[in-house]
Amino acid sequence: MSRADGSRPAIDMNPLRPPHKPDRATSAPERPDAPSYPEGTARRLLATDLVTPQTREVLLARLNASGKSDPCFFDAAAFATLRAVCARLIPQTERPEPIDLAAAVDGRLARHEGKGWRYAALPPDAEAYRRGLQALDECARSRFGAAFAALGSVSQEELLHAVQRGDVAEEAWKEPDPQLFFEELLAELAESYYSHPLAQDEIGYAGYADAHGWQAVGLNRLAPHEPRALDAYASDGARASLPGAKAEPGTA
Repeated sequence: MSRADGSRPAIDMNPLRPPHKPDRATSAPERPDAPSYPEGTARRLLATDLVTPQTREVLLARLNASGKSDPCFFDAAAFATLRAVCARLIPQTERPEPIDLAAAVDGRLARHEGKGWRYAALPPDAEAYRRGLQALDECARSRFGAAFAALGSVSQEELLHAVQRGDVAEEAWKEPDPQLFFEELLAELAESYYSHPLAQDEIGYAGYADAHGWQAVGLNRLAPHEPRALDAYASDGARASLPGAKAEPGTA
């Protein structure tokens, strides 16, 4: 969003990088004090009547999407650029199978769905994303002599930071506005990532399990089915309260 003087605050890409994901739980390597939550919460909850049928259908589709799909909206070159951008802005190096953020964007545009908002200075998303990815690729070829997807990670991040700052004078960036394009794309990728059940498991979110409403609404109060940080299970036996979970010795 713009400040009162018309300028835009810089967006730091690093805080949006998802937490490291070890075998059983996740916690950000930059924040060793960040809580870790049990894996599999979403699949357990989606098998119960705590989730409405409509929500279950949507989240199961996201969970069960497998492999890297072919594009439905973008051509092959633009889709390769988008995949490379996703890998830099929301890196998922610890996931055996990353959440397919590029396919989520491509699918939304192919279905002619909007996000509910866009900057008036930008054209509609379909046109803005096509132009922006093309401009990014042309800029990569101009500065580094190769397509964006073929660059190393250092060059890719250098170029993305330049777009983020608006420090791109190439003809291709006359439209769309590079900073607004970057901000919209980053926001959509972050939203797509954290609307996926696997990412929600990482942060202990179970707000989709709301079919019966909420009773525990006070500060630091959790419903029985909401996940606790892993270190809490050893002391209060909360693991046994998760639907489909079995109490471990000493926790019941």
